[in-house]
Amino acid sequence: MTSVAGVRWGLVFWEQDGQAYASVTGPETRTGTAPVPEGASFTGIEFAVGTSLRVVPTPALVDGGVDLPDTTRRTFRLDGARWETPGPDDAEALVERLVQAGIVVGDPLVAEVLRGHRPDVSGRTVERRFRAATGLTRGAIRQIERARTAAGLLAAGEPTGAVVAKLDYFDEPHLARALRSYVGRTVGQLREGAGGAIGLDLDQRLTS
Repeated sequence: MTSVAGVRWGLVFWEQDGQAYASVTGPETRTGTAPVPEGASFTGIEFAVGTSLRVVPTPALVDGGVDLPDTTRRTFRLDGARWETPGPDDAEALVERLVQAGIVVGDPLVAEVLRGHRPDVSGRTVERRFRAATGLTRGAIRQIERARTAAGLLAAGEPTGAVVAKLDYFDEPHLARALRSYVGRTVGQLREGAGGAIGLDLDQRLTS
């Protein structure tokens, strides 16, 4: 499967051949190829930008991840404690417990900036806090999110010129370069649904 650049970290749980696995995944700054084992079933949780694990700084996870040891079908180990392995219906409850235990933490300044507010600190302080909380610069977050949004619009039938204007790309070649770097698809491939499996939820229905 083509993996797509993304700005969030996450937890992934999967089973294959009766064996259970769990890992922490980090933000990805570029497109790549991710293995999808035959017969495996997955449950994934993505966390909001600006949150992080107390035990693993998000910058250490960028373009990588950490396998969690001693995982069973029922439980996994994280930050020195055992937790119940979630299914799709249990993910939110697990997140709530991790937050309450102080294992998942958030930087309120990052959340404030992402909501469009301007905190009363210097730009250098904001940038430093963004890097510490997310492993990325604010500019990198904007570029990756913009490319993902563009991919969705193009796959849904939005004209290329309209996407360029709506998302403030310089021109169509600028958009094409961003798609290659962050999504791994051309405009034509996105429109046709070509190129194989991709780690992005694309709505292939045409807009009215």
